[in-house]
Amino acid sequence: MRNYKIDILRGIAIVLVLLHHFNIPYKLHDTLLGVQVFGESITTLLARNGNYGVTLFFVISGFLITQHSLRRDEHLAEIRIKPFYIRRIARIIPCLLLLIAMVTILGSLGLKPFINQAPNDIEVSYALTVFSALTFWMNILIIKYGWVNYAFGVLWSLSVEEVFYLAFPIICWLLGRGKGFVLFLLAIIIYAPYFRHLHFAEESGAYLYHYFSSFDGIAIGCLTALLMQRIKITAVTQKYLIIFSSIMMTVLYLYAPISEVSTWGVSVFALLSAVVIFALAQQPVSDAPGAIQAAWAWLGQRSYELYLFHLIVLGLMKVFYFPKTTVPAEKLLLLPLFFIASIMLSWMIEKYYSSPLNRWIRQRWE
Repeated sequence: MRNYKIDILRGIAIVLVLLHHFNIPYKLHDTLLGVQVFGESITTLLARNGNYGVTLFFVISGFLITQHSLRRDEHLAEIRIKPFYIRRIARIIPCLLLLIAMVTILGSLGLKPFINQAPNDIEVSYALTVFSALTFWMNILIIKYGWVNYAFGVLWSLSVEEVFYLAFPIICWLLGRGKGFVLFLLAIIIYAPYFRHLHFAEESGAYLYHYFSSFDGIAIGCLTALLMQRIKITAVTQKYLIIFSSIMMTVLYLYAPISEVSTWGVSVFALLSAVVIFALAQQPVSDAPGAIQAAWAWLGQRSYELYLFHLIVLGLMKVFYFPKTTVPAEKLLLLPLFFIASIMLSWMIEKYYSSPLNRWIRQRWE
């Protein structure tokens, strides 16, 4: 049974990511929304740390993949590898191929946001960029050469997730019978902040975008699903855990730019996210969501499409409204237009393309 409260978390995460990406080209601090709070624009406070939204995605993904595997196969050591990969392929690959096709077409029209650039003065071929997208090392390409293609930038996190998921069933099969799998997860959780410390504030962004700087969020999600099997808490405890962890997540989100606290901040945010997920998932959801909750859950259910395709919308906006010459009043008009257009595009892709293909692939091959 789908837990709409987890989808609400996804909805919040994707909105934070979209706001972050919009605010990069179209700074909102000089608009009517840029009210000063503690010496900083509130739009800057809300938008600068959108990467924490990706951290939340990582934790949710690790949790759900582990939980669903336990429900289907009862024990991780008995995980059925082929069906696992088919489910991942059915969900991930159709949208990835569509994104590549759309960027290729728009780039062939000469639109700059969809053409490879050389931010580090090193030319990278479009073929190599597409190859890295299809083989899940776009994050490494970005670390080495910079953001070579604007519209493909979001694929750094997909690279992280898919490499983990490629390894997940094999590791479960090898280590799932004893404590080996838990020890493996703990090793990742311990190593990740050390890796971020080694690459702290590097211009390459390795402290955020590398596999080892990101795996801890997914590992924490996996561990949370395992703990769910052993630990149950009361409804009152659930409520207080959610309130406390949500407040602390908000404080950390607003506290400082993620680049300044990445060594420990990413891990702490992931742990707090895991506490919220642990509390929300304690029992099946029996109540129907209210209108506002349903709206957030709806966004969460389409968060993958929103994440992959919102830079198509934003890239087209940058073509017609060059960021450096866009005045504050125009930014305020572009902001809701960006959200509406991104949501509509993602809804159409999900309804008429990704969901039908997902079902067909699973029915045909699983």
